[in-house]
Amino acid sequence: MRLSRYFLPLLRETPSEAQIVSHRLMLRAGMIRQEAAGIYAWLPLGFRVLQKIEQIVREEMDRAGAIEILMPTLQPSDLWKETGRYDAYGPEMLRIKDRHERELLYGPTNEDMITEIFRAYVKSYKALPLNLYHTQWKFRDEVRPRFGVMRGREFLMKDAYSFDIDQEAARRSYNRMYVAYLRAFTRMGITTIPMRAETGPIGGDLSHEFIVLAETGESEVFCHKDLLDMPVPGEDVDFNADLEPIVRQRTALYAATSDVHDAARFEAEVPPEKRVTARGIEVGQIFYFGTKYSVPMKAVVTGSDGKDVPIHGGSYGVGVSRLVGAIIEACHDDAGIVWPAPVAPFDVALINLKSGDAKTDAACNELYAKLTAAGKDVLYDDTDDRPGAKFASMDLIGLPTQIVVGPRGLEKGLVEVKSRATGAKEEMSLEAVLNKVTGP
Repeated sequence: MRLSRYFLPLLRETPSEAQIVSHRLMLRAGMIRQEAAGIYAWLPLGFRVLQKIEQIVREEMDRAGAIEILMPTLQPSDLWKETGRYDAYGPEMLRIKDRHERELLYGPTNEDMITEIFRAYVKSYKALPLNLYHTQWKFRDEVRPRFGVMRGREFLMKDAYSFDIDQEAARRSYNRMYVAYLRAFTRMGITTIPMRAETGPIGGDLSHEFIVLAETGESEVFCHKDLLDMPVPGEDVDFNADLEPIVRQRTALYAATSDVHDAARFEAEVPPEKRVTARGIEVGQIFYFGTKYSVPMKAVVTGSDGKDVPIHGGSYGVGVSRLVGAIIEACHDDAGIVWPAPVAPFDVALINLKSGDAKTDAACNELYAKLTAAGKDVLYDDTDDRPGAKFASMDLIGLPTQIVVGPRGLEKGLVEVKSRATGAKEEMSLEAVLNKVTGP
């Protein structure tokens, strides 16, 4: 993409309403624009990151055996009244009436609706286990929406829902999602720590939050240091196998947020040299809630003995839009964002230091064409801005690799390649650049 033809409204000054790093950088980098309190339009650069994150989550859900559907944003209130959650959920739920005075709500989550879909079609234990998921916009009417996409009112979430014949089978489904989450976050270039969590309005008695460590995190985190270095299952993981040992290995080590922190247990179980106390951001949460929804909604299946039994359920959420902010909180420096390669909006920043010069234009056009043909997403700065402004802009938006092409370097047949993460620079020929950037 040529920058001269792209829509990238960068800001030189930090808006006064931005209180945390991710909010400041997302506004300055032209990723989002606030349209109302806690509600944002996603501009092209931000939308590309959102899509990258969503696709990684989709691939890991599919790998774990979940099946994608799409449920509506608006839900009938009758479903929530069946489960008793319509009044219990509280003022965060946006309640609406249509022209016929029918009560609707803008869904904050989908346990009730997915249970209704399940009971309409699934009648036998032979159809289980089943896991259905979708990625959809949600709305929760926060009293004080703040921190940009970290605590907005409208947000994009992947939510999955498992259905099983009994608690033992439901635990196996829970473990699949636990491992799938570890894999998804690792693929995004971030380290997350699973921590036992409160279940809140979702219900049940088993839940884990997945926390990204960041100085500006909303929660205080206490954990065993070994959790940070524990290897994540690779692509060869068998989701049909018993994954309990993987989960047990992690849950055996102390990890908790301040909400459920047991100081005495932390000190008793974790040696002083292994104690980590930090700040963290929740980016996903998984729940086993048993028959909380199936009993009131009469979601039953016929078991192998011919008797009807209520299904055991679980739900599994990933904050897709929240992850954009969380990754920035964990991956930035004084100059701007430092994107992990898997979620970067573009792979390469190509900077022409003298647009209009025949040799630099020719070299840039050649690199642009060949990199694009090799499958790389390139943002080519072909504008007339000063070199200093170009460098600052590209550091701000944080693409993993910068290729700088100027007349002086071309006189020697060289261009400069800079790693945004390390700041390391290297001069090399055009051919070497292509091999470096497109190679394994």
